Amino acid sequence: MHYLAFEKPVEALAISAAALRAEGNREAEAAMLDERAHRQLADMYARLTPWQRTQVARHPARPHFGDWVEGLFTDFMPLSGDRRFGDDRAILGGFARLAGRRVMVIGHAKGEDTASRITHNFGMAKPEGYRKAIRLMELADRFALPVITLVDTPGAFPGIEAEARGQAEAIARCTEKCLSLGVPLIAVIVGEGGSGGAVALSSANRVLMFEHAIYSVISPEGCASILWRGADRAPDAAEAMKITAADLLRLGVIHRIIYEPVGGAHRDHGEAIRRLSLALQTELDSLTCQSPTDLRTERSAFFDQLGQV
Repeated sequence: MHYLAFEKPVEALAISAAALRAEGNREAEAAMLDERAHRQLADMYARLTPWQRTQVARHPARPHFGDWVEGLFTDFMPLSGDRRFGDDRAILGGFARLAGRRVMVIGHAKGEDTASRITHNFGMAKPEGYRKAIRLMELADRFALPVITLVDTPGAFPGIEAEARGQAEAIARCTEKCLSLGVPLIAVIVGEGGSGGAVALSSANRVLMFEHAIYSVISPEGCASILWRGADRAPDAAEAMKITAADLLRLGVIHRIIYEPVGGAHRDHGEAIRRLSLALQTELDSLTCQSPTDLRTERSAFFDQLGQV
């Protein structure tokens, strides 16, 4: 287990428990330390700061796109390419079934180790990634399939080649496509929801967010670098920007929080997946009875009211 900096007291207890077990015949004492660590972890996660939640959202062991697909869906059929330039591995998607219901799933893929992170460009999509998402959403619209998006990106790729191929236009078109769909669209912020790269897949009928995920117009480090000329003020920026699920629910930016297992989704993938599955099924049940016109109207009305005073 990779422990974050603020989890060091819990790590120390875990190390002590492991040492007792290695000695043999000390299981009762080790179990007491385990229980103490669990209580300490629960107390710690009940009062995380926005900056600590940012670290949890970025935890390398947090479930990634492949984990969500394997745990949530059956009969996943991946689709590739934007039919214009190439295939962007930072955004993946395809046909699948959720509890027997046919859906289209699209999401950011960050990768799980150094090699796969490079392959998936750390979840930072280029224009062809957003154009692939548009193509898949159009297919879903054609076959009357609900769309589920799993958002986990630090932001769209800012490189020169992406700008040369129309990054801003691709993000805008993808956002427009989300808003114009005649089928239910549910977006889930599962980790990082960074900038326009996240919004392009999040303009949905329902925006769900995991308890320890973050969703913001810019990263805390980026905000701190602009405002205070240094990323060392990132914790202050995270506090000021209101990037946590609780803040965003209160501000009306998201519809629902999905609460995580004690210690975060990275500690119990199975339970996090189970909770998301139940939330998705509940939301789909409420949306699939609506007409295409009603779905578009509801979606547009939600985003039109954001920021009104």
